[in-house]
Amino acid sequence: MARTAKAAQGTGPRAEAARLSRGFGRLAALGVVLVLAGLVGLVYTGLATLTSMLLFGWLLLIGGAVGLLHAVQARDSNFFWLGVVVAALNIAAGAVVLRTPDTAAEALTMFAALLFLTGGVFRLVGSLVVRGPQFGWTLVQGAFGLLLGILVLASWPSSSQYTIGTFFSLALLFDGLGLIATGYGGRRIVGMVSDRLADEASPRTEREGPGGRDESGVKPVQPE
Repeated sequence: MARTAKAAQGTGPRAEAARLSRGFGRLAALGVVLVLAGLVGLVYTGLATLTSMLLFGWLLLIGGAVGLLHAVQARDSNFFWLGVVVAALNIAAGAVVLRTPDTAAEALTMFAALLFLTGGVFRLVGSLVVRGPQFGWTLVQGAFGLLLGILVLASWPSSSQYTIGTFFSLALLFDGLGLIATGYGGRRIVGMVSDRLADEASPRTEREGPGGRDESGVKPVQPE
């Protein structure tokens, strides 16, 4: 009986609330780590650029190896050679990035600047032609993207030393802030629900004594 009571208590609402609270706490702790990494990356943008390129290269290598393994396993299918070619390209690109991370950073910075330029031009033209309800916001986005692309291209290739690292660090920073907000909000919600369940259960426990009798000692009459 004692083991059954302990098992029921371990799987009750309080235990589930405690597990959820611990899970949200770990999520918030991960967010703090990401925020700290993002702040360090913003201070040392060159190191952040090099780290992001090395991570990108290893991801390409691992993805290519996994894709090649899947292609070999599905060698009887019609997409075998396509899978092999894509995996080989990923492996070759990963090896190039790992061997020359500075050159790869320059190429990616040029590609990002061209994306900013084309995206900004399309947003500007689209906002001026359509003039929808989000006209002002789209116009600001297009102008910002166009200006950012021009600034990156104006100082290229020296801008490749900090552009990728800055974007990578900002992504870590905002992802970490989002995780912290989610973890903190989740812990508050779990605490509020747990307190509500405890408040609903405490009056019932105070009214009822052993054997289902209330404080007056009279057993309540059950309706037929």
